[in-house]
Amino acid sequence: MIAYEYFRSSAAYRLRIALNLKQLNPERRYIHLLTGAQRTPDYLAINPQGLVPFLADGEFGLSQSLAIIEYLDETHPEPPLLPAAPRDRAWVRSVALLIACDIHPLNNLRVLNYLADPLQQSEDTRNRWYCHWIHEGFVALEKMLVQRKVQSPFCLGETPTLADICLVPQVANALRFKCPLEDFPTLVGIYHHAQKLPAFDAAQPSRQPDCPSKA
Repeated sequence: MIAYEYFRSSAAYRLRIALNLKQLNPERRYIHLLTGAQRTPDYLAINPQGLVPFLADGEFGLSQSLAIIEYLDETHPEPPLLPAAPRDRAWVRSVALLIACDIHPLNNLRVLNYLADPLQQSEDTRNRWYCHWIHEGFVALEKMLVQRKVQSPFCLGETPTLADICLVPQVANALRFKCPLEDFPTLVGIYHHAQKLPAFDAAQPSRQPDCPSKA
C-alpha cells in the first residue's frame, strides 16, 4: 500500500490514526499542499480530485478519507472501527459525517485560500470564519454526545471508533486556530484522552516527516 498525505491535512490525519490503530505501515508519499504539489499532472493522474489522502492498494486506488478508512476496516477488521450493532454503527457514522461533511469542508485549506485571494479577506476575518463554523458544528456535536449520555473516554464505548478518528483532528485544528472551546467539555475530554494512545499521538501533524520542523 501507498498512502499519499500531507502533515497538516485533517483528512490525512484521520487516515494516519486509522492506519496506526490497524498497525498498518504503508509507504508514505508526501504531497505538499502549500506548494501546489496536489495540482501537478503526475498527482492528478493518480487522484483526479487533487486532494489528500489517497490510498493505493496494489492497482486499486481510493480517495476520500472516510471511504478509505471503511475500506481498511473491511479488509483489516481488527480492531474494528465501527460498532457491531446497526444503531450504534449508524450513530458513529453520523458523528463522523457531521465533522467530515459539515465542519471540515468550510475550513479546509482551499476555502481559506479562496477567502484570502481572490476575496481579499484579512487573516483576522479568515480566522473568525474558521472559528465560527467550528463553533456551529461543535454546539451540535456536544449536544449529540450529551443526549446519548456519553460518559466513556471515547464517543461511544471504551475503544476508539470512526467518530473519534474524525473528532481528534478537528479539535486539534480548533486549538491551532485558538478557537474558544470552553463550551465543549465532552469533545475536549475525548480529545485529551485519545492523545494518550500511541496510535493517536504518533499521528499528530508535528510528528510527521514532512512537517517543516523535521527539516
